[in-house]
Amino acid sequence: MVIEGRDDRADKLLPSPRTLPVVVALLGVTFGGDTVNGESVDLGVDLVVDREHLALLVERVTDNPFAATSLVGLLRQTAHLPVEHGLVAESAVYSMLQGSAEFARWRGTDEPRSGDEPRPVVDVARHAAQLVITLDRPHRHNAITRQLRDELCAALRIAVADDSIASVSLVGRGPSFCSGGDLAEFGIRPDPSVAHRTRVAQSPALLIHDLRDRITAHIHGATLGGGIEIASFAGRLVADPDTRIGLPEVALGLIPGAGGTVGITHRIGRHRTAALALATDTIDAGTALAWGLVDAVEAVDPT
Repeated sequence: MVIEGRDDRADKLLPSPRTLPVVVALLGVTFGGDTVNGESVDLGVDLVVDREHLALLVERVTDNPFAATSLVGLLRQTAHLPVEHGLVAESAVYSMLQGSAEFARWRGTDEPRSGDEPRPVVDVARHAAQLVITLDRPHRHNAITRQLRDELCAALRIAVADDSIASVSLVGRGPSFCSGGDLAEFGIRPDPSVAHRTRVAQSPALLIHDLRDRITAHIHGATLGGGIEIASFAGRLVADPDTRIGLPEVALGLIPGAGGTVGITHRIGRHRTAALALATDTIDAGTALAWGLVDAVEAVDPT
């Protein structure tokens, strides 16, 4: 449903905006805005979209209506939930969608396979009171596998347990900070309930949230899906000018599943989060700064 301007139909058509299983977009002049004519976007609206981005929004919702409506329904809730509760809710919806026809259509006949490598894929180095954690799969743009997730959680737990570590830097080696989940592993766990339990127990997002007062994420290049999702929990998020940020999951029949509906929403609000996921492929560092998704734009050393 697209509402153009301040349409009185909204009050009649949206009797319960927090539960209605539709995507409600306000057609405005500023893409991704959270105000219209100086007033806050009505609670019944999920995002503001301009005409340039309208076609992509319609395509995403038409191609994957279950994923799209599940996303906005979840965002209506996680915008108001504590981090821990929001992550559990997100994981439950993500796991449900892994069993959907939309995700199965995207996967086709390809069998998921493990992306484990015979070497560590997260490097940890301590310099006095600083801990530097480096994602180290540059040949795969640091795409997240089970191995990378588990090693990242182990590295983050070092800082959680050691109060003498005053600061933590999270960086990515190679051309990109993190291009999101490794597509080769998508759906590798056949039982969504097991995947949900594992995702909640092994959550880099929650550990970064626990370290938020001490951790800075430095992103560059392709920072997509799980990459921007986990980085959004850092107390300070710095983007290189070449950074491209996106949430491609709905096009796969899924929703962000690494914490994005919580961390990104708490940074920029649910309307802009929905716009990022549903109505654009990527945004640049300047737009991310204007939206409040990143705290600074400056050169990042890709190690």
